Amino acid sequence: MSDDTEFKEFQDENPDRYKVSAKKTLAEYQKLDAEDESLAKWKESLGLSSDTLPLEFPGDKRKVVIQKIQLLVDTESQPITFDLTNDQTLKELASTRHKIKEKSIYKLKITFKVQHEIITGLRYVQYIKKAGIAVDKIDDHLGSYAPNTTKKPFYEVELPESEAPSGFLARGSYSAISKFIDDDKTNHLTLNWGVEIVKK
Repeated sequence: MSDDTEFKEFQDENPDRYKVSAKKTLAEYQKLDAEDESLAKWKESLGLSSDTLPLEFPGDKRKVVIQKIQLLVDTESQPITFDLTNDQTLKELASTRHKIKEKSIYKLKITFKVQHEIITGLRYVQYIKKAGIAVDKIDDHLGSYAPNTTKKPFYEVELPESEAPSGFLARGSYSAISKFIDDDKTNHLTLNWGVEIVKK
């Protein structure tokens, strides 16, 4: 019996299983028991204050807006920055290869904004290939976030450090596919980009 069949049968046998309640919008949370002081403090602790920032642009339906990704490398004086608010950068990202010296210690720093509603369980998932062959996968939990406010206009998260591979076979061009996915399995952005590992 396949895993899918077993799972379907399990579902059929449990008709009363727990169901996640519908999400509330930001406006609904802000109006929720507005006169309740303890609830007001709880909402403020979640970032649900009245000074929520306006949308990135009028009519913007995105819930997570990735503004910038920086590659921080210990052998470089300045970070390699991908400005994701720039259309030209997005067009060139897949074909550009930034050079990183082998054995360098590097990490990603992600700057983003949340709008419309609370985002839970945001993750950064990255698949890395060399010459078309999968060589690594990263799956890092970024956290849960309320829409940004004037006091907190954006979020910044740094991923754990990694060491660039070394040796003749490790050098060369690497391509990466990066995704930002939340608990609802919503993919907020997919990026194709890459680096080139060079001799130290």
